[in-house]
Parts: sequence; structure tokens; C-alpha cells
Amino acid sequence: MGKYFKTAFLNRWNLLAFLGGMAFALISGWPDIVGPVVLAGEIGYLSLLGTHPKFRAYVDAQQSKAARAEGAQQGQQMLQQIIATLPRDLLDRYDALRRQCAELRHIAMALKRSGTAPVELPLEEFQVAGLDRLLWIYLRLLYTQCALSRFLEKTREKDIQSDVERLEDRLGKLAAAADPQTERIRRTLEDNLQTSRGRLENLAKARDNFQLVQLEIDRLENKIRSLSEMAVNRQEPEFISSQVDHVAESMLQTERTMNELTFFTGLDPVGEQSPPLLQTELGTTKKQARQAQDRTVP
Repeated sequence: MGKYFKTAFLNRWNLLAFLGGMAFALISGWPDIVGPVVLAGEIGYLSLLGTHPKFRAYVDAQQSKAARAEGAQQGQQMLQQIIATLPRDLLDRYDALRRQCAELRHIAMALKRSGTAPVELPLEEFQVAGLDRLLWIYLRLLYTQCALSRFLEKTREKDIQSDVERLEDRLGKLAAAADPQTERIRRTLEDNLQTSRGRLENLAKARDNFQLVQLEIDRLENKIRSLSEMAVNRQEPEFISSQVDHVAESMLQTERTMNELTFFTGLDPVGEQSPPLLQTELGTTKKQARQAQDRTVP
């Protein structure tokens, strides 16, 4: 509650009225009478405005906007890296989803201007922030899928399995003598065998993660399309916001999975904020990525 009262008090018109009232109380000759009246009026004003749902929504929206701006700046470099790396088919898939979300938002805003929709329309600040975050997760999933795909293409299971069999065969043929030289050979072979088996386990885990990421991409894509459609079909901001939050919460495990795969992608862990993807054209981002690459080339 403190942030709402603070915002209401620091409003420039309120400060002007309050300070003017207190100055008048001092010069009126009756500060002990006028001063408490001014203070009572100020308390009443703060209590009324600070607890009003629309004012609180406005304050939350402004804070969300500021946080998004900060997150956009921090995530811009990562976004450019992703856009510059993803192949054309994955970029087209992402851009088609982003365009649908943006188009439905424009339809919703047109309803607002025509007067056929409620004053509080879906896809306002909270909904845009929520969809930006879901689009950001979606784009990172595509990048993770691409990184895992490259890893699986470069890692040949047959070669690793052959190394395991060769090392097991050498260990089996190694003499049971306990002389120092034989022990050193045995320890070296056992360590190499353990490493090769670990590579097989990592490869199997990478396959499982690749399949999981593919399923998560399809699921999130379907969720985002559904949320965007509901924004027009159900003009209920609170319902839409709750659904966005519900989907975001359901992605927590997905975020943890992506954070565990940062050694594949090289990306920083998923943070609280995301770049403003909904209203950013892919062409603009690609141009920024090229400019950033040009600046890094000596």
C-alpha cells in the first residue's frame, strides 16, 4: 500500500495544494486550526486515491512499464544474438506468432476507439508485459532447440559406444598383476571409460531435453495463440491477466530447464523482465543485430 500513497502524495498538483495549504495556515494567524484541517484533507485525499482500484492499476502499470524498459535494455544484446543465430524457418515461425499477437492487439485497440469495448480493454500494459514474457520464453526455446540440434548433429553415438567397447575390452585383457605400471594403465583406462560413459549419458539427456523443448515450443505456441484470441473474444482485462499469469506460472519448470541448458546456449539465465517483443518488428531487430555485429568487427 505504501507505494500507492507515496505516488498519490508526490503528485505535483497534490504537493502544490498541500504546501500551499500549509503556507496559508502559517500566515493565516490560526495555524493550530487551519493546519489540522489541511492535514485532515490530505489524509482523506490519500486514503481515497491510494485505495482506489483504478489508481492502483495505474501505478502498477507505470512500474511495470519502467521495469520493462530496464529489462528491454538488458535483454537487447541477448535478443540480437538470438536473431542473428536462428535459421530462417525458426525466425519465420516466431515472427508469425508475434504478428498474430500484435494484430489481435490492434483489433482490440480499434474496438476501444470505436466505443464498442469497455474502457478497460484487454492487452493493456499488464497483458502486453505478460505476452512479451511468453514470447521471450518462446524465442529462447527456439534458440535452445537450435543449440541442442547442433550438438546432436555433431555428436555421434556410435563413435562413443565404440570407444566404450574398446576400453572395456582392453580392461578385460589387462593382466591382473599388481605392479605399478599395470596399475597406472588400469587407472587411466578406467578413468577414460568413465568419461566415455558420461558422454553417453549426456547425449541421452540431450535427446530427452531436445524432445522436451520441442513439446514445450508447441505447447507455448498454442497457449499464446489462445491468449491472444481471448483478448478479443472476451473483453475482460482481469480474466485475461489471470490467464497470462497462469500460463507464465506453468512455464516455471520450462524456465528452469532452459537455465540448466545455458552451457548449450551460452545465454544468461531467464530473468524477470523481457524485451518489448510484441511491438518490435523482426526486421528492426535483425537490422540492430547486424549493426551490433558490424561494431564488434575490427
